Amino acid sequence: MRWVLRLVGLVIVLVVVAVGSLLLLPGDRIAKIAAEQISTATGRDVIFSGRTTISFYPVLGVSTGEVLVANAGWSDAGPMLEADSLKIGVEPVALFGGEIRITGLEAVNPRVLLERAADGRVNWEIGVEGVAPSGQSSPGQPAARSERLALTLDRALITDAQVTYSDHGTGETLTLQNINLDLRWPDYDGAATFEASARPAGSVVTISGELDQVGTFIAGGVTDLLATISTSGGTVDFDGRAGVLPQLGGRLSAELSDTAAFLAAFGVSGVDIPQGMGRAISVATDMTLSENMRLSLRDSALALDDNRLTGAADIFLGGERPRLNAQLTARSLDFSALAAGQGASATSGTAQSGSGSGGSLPTDGWPKTAIDASALGLADGEVALVADSIDLGDLKLGKTRTLATLTQSRLVFALREVQAYDGNITGEFVLNNRSGLSVGGKMTAAGINLETFLRDAVDISRFSAKADGEVSFLGVGQSLHAIMNSLEGSGGLRTGRGVISGIDLDKLMRSGDVSGGTTVFDSLGASFTMQAGNLFNNDLLLSLPFAKARGEGRIGLGARDLDYTFTPTLLEGDTRKGLAIPVRIRGPWANPRITPDLEAAIDLNFKEQKDELKAKAKEEVNRAVQKELGVTVEQGQSVEDAIKNKVEDELKKELFKLFD
Repeated sequence: MRWVLRLVGLVIVLVVVAVGSLLLLPGDRIAKIAAEQISTATGRDVIFSGRTTISFYPVLGVSTGEVLVANAGWSDAGPMLEADSLKIGVEPVALFGGEIRITGLEAVNPRVLLERAADGRVNWEIGVEGVAPSGQSSPGQPAARSERLALTLDRALITDAQVTYSDHGTGETLTLQNINLDLRWPDYDGAATFEASARPAGSVVTISGELDQVGTFIAGGVTDLLATISTSGGTVDFDGRAGVLPQLGGRLSAELSDTAAFLAAFGVSGVDIPQGMGRAISVATDMTLSENMRLSLRDSALALDDNRLTGAADIFLGGERPRLNAQLTARSLDFSALAAGQGASATSGTAQSGSGSGGSLPTDGWPKTAIDASALGLADGEVALVADSIDLGDLKLGKTRTLATLTQSRLVFALREVQAYDGNITGEFVLNNRSGLSVGGKMTAAGINLETFLRDAVDISRFSAKADGEVSFLGVGQSLHAIMNSLEGSGGLRTGRGVISGIDLDKLMRSGDVSGGTTVFDSLGASFTMQAGNLFNNDLLLSLPFAKARGEGRIGLGARDLDYTFTPTLLEGDTRKGLAIPVRIRGPWANPRITPDLEAAIDLNFKEQKDELKAKAKEEVNRAVQKELGVTVEQGQSVEDAIKNKVEDELKKELFKLFD
């Protein structure tokens, strides 16, 4: 029993000594040891300034004043890390072993500077053997190699941090503020959980997840990673493996209910995304990010609103702008909002829906809503697309194979195959926003159904025929209204047999009846030019079974009106050989007025009779003047001149009488 009592007494004495040792250990001594340990592990000088205090509960540790961690030796931008204060938790048992094991950190208002040198060196590469506090390899030392950090963290808290990234190779600088981090890493070789938040542009962005083997990750290896990025606009999830080089590989999924809000949370504000182009986005893909900043996406499924695509892509992130190479396939795509000018909202007060009367075109003219084409400058790349059908609002396309090439804000669609309106279209279409928005192209069409095409494109439904043609055009402006009113270009059109609705040229020429009906024609051909939003044509030739018709005039592509004259002429063998009755079509596309030009008809068909009547009328007038006024009309003299001469002669006679 006495030995038991002595043993208990010894334990009590040891506890008293241990506690006394802790109580007598000064806080600045703990801080100094901790600073030396951090400096040895990271290869950077660590300086604590200000008053240092010690705490015993709930954990043993110290609280310091301002903290500085030195930058790499090649940098002249100041410390890599500064903080207003730092709290360090230590493991008491380790005190008796001559070292302090850091188990907890809390930094207040830290400022972190991350730098990449022009030669590729980075200042955050720490924890390597053979690196002096300056960050340079010591003379005579072997090449630096990874060194295990003597560190675990039951919990690390960082509040109100600022992180600045500066790339001296590209000149890029990025600063993130209001960052908070809660990290739990109890086992060096075990897992760490983390939750961070920041406000890059006002809205909260949170990042949370778990890194499976932290020691392996620090040593440059690859380990499992789960991560989630959340904002008010949606979430992005990653489930895969990661390394510090950087290296990523795994499944990436995203559900963005409001893409504009998601981008705004990262500082990309003012993005106006039309319906169908990704106001809401859903993504699922196998992702790989290599050390050279090449992002590969495979087995990808993408939903842009109701548009769904599948395919693969490679994105190169190391240049001045991201570069994208992608191959995509889709069934039906709906981009009708692009033509309706509905960038700001899903519905527009001036937009009209329906078919057969211009589709979504507004009744009061082309939309004046400003088109934001700034997104053309965000990246370069090539995207090959194969789709079963594409709805562009005013135009409906069938099977489509196209290659889109984007270079410095200039987007070119190479139309390799576009099945549309029972025919096929090839050529190219260009959007250029390098110095203001312009739209242009050069296309060739074969076998196009004119009735459905003209109805959708320009709200005209009176012509029915199969047509071949070509067009080159250019329009400039920041709205569809401005572009259509600035169109310049040229083209031509040829058709076979067809029908013109709303006018029967046979009835018109036989009886002058313009009450309606239809005209069947054998062929039609015309060329045209475009200037300031107007299409001009002066060589239209329409061949009918009983006549030929020529046409000339203006079609207002910007004003959406017509001023055009058809001049049909009866062929030989009819009741009135050579009879021509011009028909003038004037007014808006939706409701033009069709009227015969009778004055022109008289000039065309009765010119000789008209001249004879005029000569006969002149003779009758001359005889009447001579009889009533006694005026003689000389050969080649007009009646007016003869009367004037007669009056002057009479006035002279009366004037001479005054001097008699």
